[in-house]
Amino acid sequence: MRAVVARAGVVAPEDVEEPVPAAGEVLVAPIACGICGSDLHLVEAQASHPEMLPPLVLGHEFAAEVLDFGPATERRFQRGTVVTSVPYRDSPAGPQLIGLSPSATGGLAERMVLQESRLLAAPAGMDAARVAVAEPLAVGVHAVGAARLQRGDTSLVVGCGPVGLAVIAALKAAGHGPVVAADFSPVRRRLAETTGADVVLDPAATSPYERWAELAGPAPLPSPLLDGPPPATTVAFECVGVPGILQSVIASVPPHSRVVVVGVCNQPDTITPVTAITKELSLQFVFAYRPDEFARSLAWIVAGVVDVGPWITGTCGLDRVAAAFEQLRDPQQHAKILVTPSY
Repeated sequence: MRAVVARAGVVAPEDVEEPVPAAGEVLVAPIACGICGSDLHLVEAQASHPEMLPPLVLGHEFAAEVLDFGPATERRFQRGTVVTSVPYRDSPAGPQLIGLSPSATGGLAERMVLQESRLLAAPAGMDAARVAVAEPLAVGVHAVGAARLQRGDTSLVVGCGPVGLAVIAALKAAGHGPVVAADFSPVRRRLAETTGADVVLDPAATSPYERWAELAGPAPLPSPLLDGPPPATTVAFECVGVPGILQSVIASVPPHSRVVVVGVCNQPDTITPVTAITKELSLQFVFAYRPDEFARSLAWIVAGVVDVGPWITGTCGLDRVAAAFEQLRDPQQHAKILVTPSY
């Protein structure tokens, strides 16, 4: 079969072995699979260390059609059912991340295998492209849950790529607001507005921290050591994952803020702890999501609570994946590109 293989920092379609479902597994045909920022980072890491990172078939944001069943399966879903799943596949060595492990082929392929027990079915007639976006939306659902927001809290979302959009959507779906969103890209600012952000700013023109502080209420005292009324609760979601951004957030937020780090920075970064200490800031790092949060994301998409359609800014076949990777490196062009392996 054909699949896109990331090899030594180069992504290209190749002929690979057909996957065979083992006990408890289901053979599926991916209909739509998103390209994630972590895919871009992994390919960059492969290019830098080709001897350390093996070839991979990427793709962990997918919707697929059930084709066949391995042994010892319950066959809960009929052939042709559109399904998705948290991207894990059991193995003798433990769960493997689908699309990020050489032993778990991802969704940038004509066929793949999934764990039957982890499958979630979409309603008949549901747009499979939207189903594939349940995975990135779940990242936002998890981040918002970890922030422990209360009604009336003010939130700032720094960066409106797919992760930032997922956080905005999860905030609004859970009834939190107001939400201030900031991004240099006009394309992503428009998407943030469509997703429900109350105030959308270009940080090159307007400080998002000043506007955020205006919405949060009376200015906090200049030091947490001074007596006075408790400050308004402010929560900043860092959704960029580029060195320097976290320190910028720490330096700019008011005292007693909570900073939730959602963007994945895979390079060494530097912060000045004394700044966070004197402000008594709280830092919360979050990763991925839990299965129930993934299921909630899919349910929100199915029910129309969250409209992820505008996030999908492009589609392509397996033969155009390399070009799509390059396009996604420019935030002025795209938010989410979906690959349609079998269509």
